Amino acid sequence: MPLFTEAPTSICILRLSAVGDVCHALAVVQRIQAYYPQTKITWIVGKTEAALLEGIPNVTLLPYDKKTGWKGILSLWKQLKNPHFDALLNMQTAFRASILSLGIKAKYKIGFGQKRSREGQRFFVNRRVNDPVSPHVLDGFMAFAEYLGVPNGKPTWHLSISAQDQQVAEQFVDPTRKNLLISPCSSKVEKDWLVERYAEVANIANQHNVNVIFCSSPAKREMEMVKKITALCDFAPTNAAGKTSLKQLTALIAKVDLVLSPDSGPTHIATTQGTPVIGLYAYHNPLRTAPYNNIENVVSVYEENAQKEFGRPSSELPWATKLKGKNLMAEIQVKEVIAQMEKLNLW
Repeated sequence: MPLFTEAPTSICILRLSAVGDVCHALAVVQRIQAYYPQTKITWIVGKTEAALLEGIPNVTLLPYDKKTGWKGILSLWKQLKNPHFDALLNMQTAFRASILSLGIKAKYKIGFGQKRSREGQRFFVNRRVNDPVSPHVLDGFMAFAEYLGVPNGKPTWHLSISAQDQQVAEQFVDPTRKNLLISPCSSKVEKDWLVERYAEVANIANQHNVNVIFCSSPAKREMEMVKKITALCDFAPTNAAGKTSLKQLTALIAKVDLVLSPDSGPTHIATTQGTPVIGLYAYHNPLRTAPYNNIENVVSVYEENAQKEFGRPSSELPWATKLKGKNLMAEIQVKEVIAQMEKLNLW
């Protein structure tokens, strides 16, 4: 039985981070909008992620910077003093998000089901969604929309990208040939692939007359990694590292033919833009966190290492099981990545 038999007047979305998860949540928000076009939606989201979402139609964004701590929470509560929502969709299990939810007035406070609820979220909600059969994060988010009464459907995305951001992206793309975007860094060093293997892939792509572009955030670690990779290339790749905002990166991803990246935000941005992407996975289950439309194109050593570490398949492990082995990404071979590039017709 759906929670609502007619469109709710207003709902609040609580999903602060990270970029990939916010991309998943966007599909849910826009699914709800398509079914309930009159419903007012307010989204509390991280400051960084808000820069990506800015301009999406008919959603009020309330950015929260976790660096501001209690001061930021109190400020947000002040902004939320008057609105009373029909429902709060608490799509983040972090304890910080649960504390933040205490200042949100809503008749129904909806959280994750038994398998995905963590950090005591169940004590902060009065309704819980049904755990989906699929382990993927996006399907877990879609369960919130279904709980409201929104029929399930294929996820779609619409991000607002300006003409100016498009122009910035165009300078890195060669319109006369195929373009490969390599985003080599993830949020954790252990999830990054090897420098020399990124360079080997870049060299092979270049030999097939592909324009190879490297991107990263302006963070020192990421910039240094791109520098190390390009130093090993036997040609001069196009370097966009540290030169794009999130919106400009999204525009660039939309213009290329393929993205290669470890478990990171750009893989999921690629999905929002309909760009094929090869994800590299070792520590997290790709059936849970891979780019949604390219799960079959991931190169993963997760399953065999889960068997080694736990002696049973990932389907029998807790939903968010992360592996603890050392240097697991080194088990991913160049030939496996090249095979996926050929499968996706990069050359």
